[in-house]
Amino acid sequence: MEFAGKTVVITGGSSGMGFVAGKSYAKEGANVVLLGRDQERLDKCVEEIKAEGGSVIGVNTDVIDYESCVAARDAAVEAFGSIDILINFAGGATTRMFNKPGVFYDIPIEVYDYSVDLNLKGVMHMDHTVLQQMAKQKSGVIIHLGSITGEEGSDGAVAYSATKSALMNGLTKSIAMVGGPIGVRCLCVAPGPVLTRANMANMKTLMGRAAEPQEIVDAIMFMTSDKASFATGTTFLMDGGRNVLWNRSY
Repeated sequence: MEFAGKTVVITGGSSGMGFVAGKSYAKEGANVVLLGRDQERLDKCVEEIKAEGGSVIGVNTDVIDYESCVAARDAAVEAFGSIDILINFAGGATTRMFNKPGVFYDIPIEVYDYSVDLNLKGVMHMDHTVLQQMAKQKSGVIIHLGSITGEEGSDGAVAYSATKSALMNGLTKSIAMVGGPIGVRCLCVAPGPVLTRANMANMKTLMGRAAEPQEIVDAIMFMTSDKASFATGTTFLMDGGRNVLWNRSY
Protein backbone atom coordinates (compact mmCIF):
# COMPACT_ATOMS: atom_id res chain seq x y z
CA MET A 1 0.00 0.00 0.00
CA GLU A 2 2.11 2.84 -1.35
CA PHE A 3 0.03 5.58 0.25
CA ALA A 4 -0.07 4.01 3.72
CA GLY A 5 0.65 6.63 6.37
CA LYS A 6 0.72 9.52 3.90
CA THR A 7 -1.58 12.49 4.36
CA VAL A 8 -3.73 13.59 1.44
CA VAL A 9 -5.55 16.93 1.56
CA ILE A 10 -8.45 17.22 -0.90
CA THR A 11 -10.35 20.42 -1.63
CA GLY A 12 -13.87 19.93 -2.90
CA GLY A 13 -13.72 16.72 -0.94
CA SER A 14 -17.39 16.38 -0.06
CA SER A 15 -18.71 15.71 -3.56
CA GLY A 16 -17.90 14.40 -7.01
CA MET A 17 -14.36 13.39 -7.84
CA GLY A 18 -13.08 14.84 -4.59
CA PHE A 19 -15.06 12.37 -2.52
CA VAL A 20 -14.19 9.49 -4.85
CA ALA A 21 -10.53 10.41 -4.39
CA GLY A 22 -10.91 10.52 -0.63
CA LYS A 23 -12.40 7.04 -0.53
CA SER A 24 -9.75 5.69 -2.91
CA TYR A 25 -6.77 7.04 -0.98
CA ALA A 26 -8.27 5.90 2.33
CA LYS A 27 -8.58 2.35 0.96
CA GLU A 28 -4.87 2.49 0.19
CA GLY A 29 -4.04 3.36 3.80
CA ALA A 30 -3.66 7.13 3.50
CA ASN A 31 -4.77 9.66 6.08
CA VAL A 32 -7.39 11.73 4.27
CA VAL A 33 -8.36 15.34 4.97
CA LEU A 34 -11.55 16.35 3.17
CA LEU A 35 -12.13 20.07 2.75
CA GLY A 36 -15.53 21.52 1.87
CA ARG A 37 -17.97 24.31 2.66
CA ASP A 38 -21.13 22.26 3.30
CA GLN A 39 -20.69 20.95 6.83
CA GLU A 40 -23.58 18.49 6.69
CA ARG A 41 -22.35 16.94 3.45
CA LEU A 42 -18.79 16.93 4.73
CA ASP A 43 -19.82 15.08 7.89
CA LYS A 44 -21.64 12.42 5.86
CA CYS A 45 -18.58 11.85 3.66
CA VAL A 46 -16.29 11.53 6.66
CA GLU A 47 -18.63 9.03 8.32
CA GLU A 48 -18.85 6.94 5.16
CA ILE A 49 -15.07 6.68 4.86
CA LYS A 50 -14.75 5.90 8.57
CA ALA A 51 -17.37 3.17 8.23
CA GLU A 52 -15.14 1.55 5.61
CA GLY A 53 -12.19 1.64 8.02
CA GLY A 54 -10.52 4.75 6.65
CA SER A 55 -8.47 7.34 8.51
CA VAL A 56 -10.14 10.67 7.77
CA ILE A 57 -11.09 14.08 9.09
CA GLY A 58 -13.21 16.82 7.54
CA VAL A 59 -12.43 20.52 7.79
CA ASN A 60 -14.95 23.19 6.83
CA THR A 61 -12.97 25.32 4.39
CA ASP A 62 -13.62 28.12 1.92
CA VAL A 63 -10.64 28.22 -0.46
CA ILE A 64 -11.48 31.80 -1.45
CA ASP A 65 -10.62 32.84 2.12
CA TYR A 66 -6.86 32.51 2.64
CA GLU A 67 -7.11 32.30 6.43
CA SER A 68 -9.55 29.43 6.05
CA CYS A 69 -6.92 27.63 3.94
CA VAL A 70 -4.29 28.24 6.62
CA ALA A 71 -6.61 26.81 9.26
CA ALA A 72 -7.23 23.73 7.10
CA ARG A 73 -3.49 23.18 6.65
CA ASP A 74 -2.90 23.50 10.38
CA ALA A 75 -5.72 21.06 11.15
CA ALA A 76 -4.24 18.49 8.77
CA VAL A 77 -0.76 18.80 10.28
CA GLU A 78 -2.11 18.69 13.82
CA ALA A 79 -4.09 15.55 13.07
CA PHE A 80 -1.53 13.62 11.02
CA GLY A 81 1.84 15.38 11.26
CA SER A 82 2.42 16.07 7.57
CA ILE A 83 0.86 16.92 4.22
CA ASP A 84 2.21 14.67 1.51
CA ILE A 85 -0.33 15.27 -1.26
CA LEU A 86 -2.60 18.21 -2.05
CA ILE A 87 -5.35 17.75 -4.65
CA ASN A 88 -7.22 20.88 -5.71
CA PHE A 89 -10.66 19.70 -6.82
CA ALA A 90 -12.65 22.74 -5.63
CA GLY A 91 -13.95 24.77 -8.56
CA GLY A 92 -16.66 25.04 -11.15
CA ALA A 93 -18.26 27.07 -13.90
CA THR A 94 -19.97 29.92 -12.10
CA THR A 95 -22.35 30.61 -14.98
CA ARG A 96 -23.78 27.16 -14.23
CA MET A 97 -23.42 27.40 -10.44
CA PHE A 98 -25.36 30.67 -10.33
CA ASN A 99 -27.68 29.74 -13.21
CA LYS A 100 -26.54 32.72 -15.28
CA PRO A 101 -26.45 31.53 -18.88
CA GLY A 102 -26.16 34.00 -21.70
CA VAL A 103 -23.72 36.04 -23.73
CA PHE A 104 -20.45 36.97 -21.99
CA TYR A 105 -21.02 40.72 -22.06
CA ASP A 106 -24.59 40.43 -20.74
CA ILE A 107 -23.68 38.39 -17.65
CA PRO A 108 -22.90 40.38 -14.47
CA ILE A 109 -19.17 40.78 -13.99
CA GLU A 110 -19.50 39.54 -10.40
CA VAL A 111 -20.19 36.05 -11.78
CA TYR A 112 -16.81 36.07 -13.51
CA ASP A 113 -15.03 37.66 -10.55
CA TYR A 114 -16.20 34.76 -8.40
CA SER A 115 -14.95 32.27 -10.98
CA VAL A 116 -11.46 33.78 -10.83
CA ASP A 117 -11.57 33.74 -7.02
CA LEU A 118 -12.71 30.12 -6.86
CA ASN A 119 -10.91 28.43 -9.73
CA LEU A 120 -7.62 30.31 -9.72
CA LYS A 121 -7.09 32.27 -6.51
CA GLY A 122 -8.49 29.42 -4.41
CA VAL A 123 -5.91 27.04 -5.86
CA MET A 124 -3.14 29.58 -5.33
CA HIS A 125 -4.26 30.02 -1.73
CA MET A 126 -4.03 26.30 -1.04
CA ASP A 127 -0.72 25.90 -2.90
CA HIS A 128 0.78 28.82 -1.01
CA THR A 129 -0.12 27.66 2.47
CA VAL A 130 0.55 23.94 1.91
CA LEU A 131 3.92 24.62 0.30
CA GLN A 132 5.01 26.18 3.60
CA GLN A 133 4.53 22.76 5.21
CA MET A 134 5.99 20.81 2.29
CA ALA A 135 9.09 23.01 2.37
CA LYS A 136 9.69 21.88 5.96
CA GLN A 137 9.32 18.25 4.91
CA LYS A 138 11.34 18.65 1.67
CA SER A 139 8.73 16.52 -0.08
CA GLY A 140 5.22 16.54 -1.48
CA VAL A 141 3.02 16.45 -4.57
CA ILE A 142 0.47 19.07 -5.64
CA ILE A 143 -2.24 18.32 -8.18
CA HIS A 144 -4.25 20.92 -10.08
CA LEU A 145 -7.50 20.08 -11.84
CA GLY A 146 -7.66 21.59 -15.30
CA SER A 147 -10.28 20.94 -17.98
CA ILE A 148 -10.53 20.28 -21.69
CA THR A 149 -12.36 23.62 -21.71
CA GLY A 150 -9.08 25.28 -20.78
CA GLU A 151 -7.69 23.92 -24.04
CA GLU A 152 -10.74 24.53 -26.24
CA GLY A 153 -11.99 27.86 -24.98
CA SER A 154 -15.68 28.49 -24.32
CA ASP A 155 -18.10 31.24 -25.28
CA GLY A 156 -20.53 30.02 -22.63
CA ALA A 157 -18.13 29.71 -19.68
CA VAL A 158 -15.49 32.31 -20.49
CA ALA A 159 -13.99 32.71 -17.02
CA TYR A 160 -14.04 28.97 -16.35
CA SER A 161 -12.07 28.33 -19.54
CA ALA A 162 -9.64 31.16 -18.77
CA THR A 163 -8.97 30.05 -15.20
CA LYS A 164 -8.54 26.40 -16.14
CA SER A 165 -6.11 27.38 -18.88
CA ALA A 166 -4.17 29.42 -16.31
CA LEU A 167 -3.97 26.38 -14.02
CA MET A 168 -2.87 24.07 -16.81
CA ASN A 169 -0.14 26.34 -18.08
CA GLY A 170 1.17 29.17 -15.92
CA LEU A 171 0.36 27.97 -12.41
CA THR A 172 1.30 24.30 -12.78
CA LYS A 173 4.63 25.15 -14.41
CA SER A 174 5.37 27.93 -11.93
CA ILE A 175 4.59 25.87 -8.82
CA ALA A 176 6.74 23.06 -10.24
CA MET A 177 9.61 25.56 -10.54
CA VAL A 178 9.06 26.71 -6.96
CA GLY A 179 8.78 23.14 -5.71
CA GLY A 180 11.71 21.58 -7.55
CA PRO A 181 14.44 22.76 -5.14
CA ILE A 182 12.46 21.58 -2.11
CA GLY A 183 11.46 18.16 -3.43
CA VAL A 184 7.88 19.04 -4.35
CA ARG A 185 6.29 18.02 -7.65
CA CYS A 186 3.32 19.79 -9.25
CA LEU A 187 1.14 18.28 -11.97
CA CYS A 188 -2.22 18.99 -13.57
CA VAL A 189 -4.83 16.60 -14.91
CA ALA A 190 -7.28 18.07 -17.43
CA PRO A 191 -10.35 15.86 -17.88
CA GLY A 192 -12.81 15.92 -20.71
CA PRO A 193 -16.44 15.13 -19.86
CA VAL A 194 -16.82 13.28 -16.55
CA LEU A 195 -20.06 11.71 -15.31
CA THR A 196 -20.30 13.84 -12.19
CA ARG A 197 -23.32 15.34 -13.98
CA ALA A 198 -25.62 13.48 -16.36
CA ASN A 199 -25.38 16.06 -19.16
CA MET A 200 -21.64 15.39 -19.47
CA ALA A 201 -22.61 12.29 -21.45
CA ASN A 202 -23.65 14.59 -24.31
CA MET A 203 -20.12 15.90 -24.92
CA LYS A 204 -18.44 14.17 -27.85
CA THR A 205 -15.18 12.22 -27.49
CA LEU A 206 -13.27 9.85 -29.73
CA MET A 207 -14.17 7.07 -27.32
CA GLY A 208 -17.87 7.81 -27.63
CA ARG A 209 -18.46 8.29 -23.91
CA ALA A 210 -17.68 10.39 -20.87
CA ALA A 211 -15.25 9.27 -18.16
CA GLU A 212 -16.29 7.70 -14.90
CA PRO A 213 -15.02 9.76 -11.94
CA GLN A 214 -12.92 6.79 -10.78
CA GLU A 215 -10.98 6.85 -14.06
CA ILE A 216 -9.79 10.40 -13.37
CA VAL A 217 -9.00 9.56 -9.76
CA ASP A 218 -6.97 6.53 -10.82
CA ALA A 219 -4.86 8.75 -13.06
CA ILE A 220 -4.30 11.19 -10.20
CA MET A 221 -3.25 8.36 -7.90
CA PHE A 222 -0.65 7.32 -10.44
CA MET A 223 0.57 10.92 -10.75
CA THR A 224 0.98 11.20 -6.98
CA SER A 225 2.71 7.84 -6.65
CA ASP A 226 6.40 7.03 -6.81
CA LYS A 227 5.77 5.54 -10.25
CA ALA A 228 5.51 9.12 -11.54
CA SER A 229 8.42 10.44 -9.49
CA PHE A 230 10.15 12.08 -12.49
CA ALA A 231 7.03 13.94 -13.68
CA THR A 232 6.47 17.59 -12.78
CA GLY A 233 5.37 20.84 -14.38
CA THR A 234 3.11 19.28 -17.00
CA THR A 235 -0.56 18.65 -17.72
CA PHE A 236 -2.06 15.24 -18.48
CA LEU A 237 -4.97 15.74 -20.90
CA MET A 238 -7.40 12.93 -20.07
CA ASP A 239 -10.28 13.66 -22.39
CA GLY A 240 -11.11 10.48 -24.30
CA GLY A 241 -9.68 12.10 -27.42
CA ARG A 242 -12.05 15.08 -27.39
CA ASN A 243 -9.22 17.50 -28.15
CA VAL A 244 -8.38 15.49 -31.27
CA LEU A 245 -11.95 15.87 -32.50
CA TRP A 246 -12.02 19.55 -31.63
CA ASN A 247 -8.91 20.32 -33.67
CA ARG A 248 -10.03 18.50 -36.82
CA SER A 249 -10.80 20.78 -39.75
CA TYR A 250 -12.31 18.06 -41.96
